[in-house]
Amino acid sequence: MTEPGTRLVLPGYRRDPAGTHPPLDTPAYRSTLLRAPHQPLVLLPHRLTEVTGPLLGAGRLGEHDHDLTRQHAGEPIGQRIIVHGRVLDGDGRPVPDTLVEIWQPNAAGRYRHVNDNWPAPLDPNFDGVGRAVTDSAGRYRFVTIRPGAYPWRNHSNAWRPAHIHFSLFGRAFTQRLVTQMYFPGDPLFFQDPIFNAIPDPAVRERLVCAYDHDASTPEWALGFRFDIVLRGRGRTPFEEGDDD
Repeated sequence: MTEPGTRLVLPGYRRDPAGTHPPLDTPAYRSTLLRAPHQPLVLLPHRLTEVTGPLLGAGRLGEHDHDLTRQHAGEPIGQRIIVHGRVLDGDGRPVPDTLVEIWQPNAAGRYRHVNDNWPAPLDPNFDGVGRAVTDSAGRYRFVTIRPGAYPWRNHSNAWRPAHIHFSLFGRAFTQRLVTQMYFPGDPLFFQDPIFNAIPDPAVRERLVCAYDHDASTPEWALGFRFDIVLRGRGRTPFEEGDDD
């Protein structure tokens, strides 16, 4: 409730530097020819529905949503990894209570999806989907399996580098951001048009996680750190429309 005679001020968003995000129409990424808009985007004002509800708190999570290796009776095949990090705003402050979702292929590079039918084995003990909510310091943590590369027919002998998809929600579904996390030293970076669609090479590196020996668990799992910055100079690139 606002006091009589006062004006409700809704939060605005700072613009990101040029070169942070890939263009919507990237010829090397063939499906953008069909999906990219051909008319100028219309910016809509933020109203209460964009900055409030629904609640996406920890009460909506299952016991093993954050641990993709414990969602079935048996253990999945592959190298067990711990993926953790912090979600930060443009001023470096933690963003608490943010719903973080991931999805990924299994160790053989195959998604559990009806449209993924290339001849790699499915793992009956791995769905490839997880959820977590950031704590008061903006921290999240997943236990999963290192994903494999997979072919995708975008160009001759096209293979996607190993990656994990990330989705982050704010206080409303309209505040959803989507990005991808890659692994250090992947030999397939050179021919991947999605990774290379980001104009600035230094910004691309923000999508590459870092091996974290301190987060590794002896004789159990390797650790990787992936911090996500929502706005500002060090922002993580996201799969979204241009702000301008």
